[in-house]
Amino acid sequence: MADPARAAKLAQRIKVVVAEALGRKVKDPRLEGITVTDARVTNDLQHATIYYTVFGDQLVQDEAAKGLEKAKGVLRQEVGRNVTVRLTPTLEFVADQIPVVASNLEELLRAAKKRDAEVTALAQGAKHAGDADPYKSDVPDDVEIDEDDFDEEDVDLKADAGFDEDSNK
Repeated sequence: MADPARAAKLAQRIKVVVAEALGRKVKDPRLEGITVTDARVTNDLQHATIYYTVFGDQLVQDEAAKGLEKAKGVLRQEVGRNVTVRLTPTLEFVADQIPVVASNLEELLRAAKKRDAEVTALAQGAKHAGDADPYKSDVPDDVEIDEDDFDEEDVDLKADAGFDEDSNK
């Protein structure tokens, strides 16, 4: 088994070789819009998975997949010529789903932003459900309470009533 760092280097090299070969060697018109996005190689360096994207509708993507399967032998031959490993890895092509997932996430973010704007618009004219001061008080609003009005007698009354400020009983 090779170490993962060597497998990663080999994967990057295979990615470049396959991308160049698609542009130079393979003359299939179905493969003109393909972009190689990533490549991964197993740790034993025997199998390479190459991820690609194709711009277009489902028909174009299906045709590109068929074209890659047909050109797999030529691409593997190019990889064997340009990569110095004992055995040339087998190639597997997988359509990359990152653009699809990204567009779904963008749509979800747009919907969330729209809902946030609706909530903000509703909140602009909203009023509180109850009074401005929900806490009831026996003191009328026109009477002001000054803390200097309290005497030590009030504190002594609390002590006589069994209220201990430290234990909060």
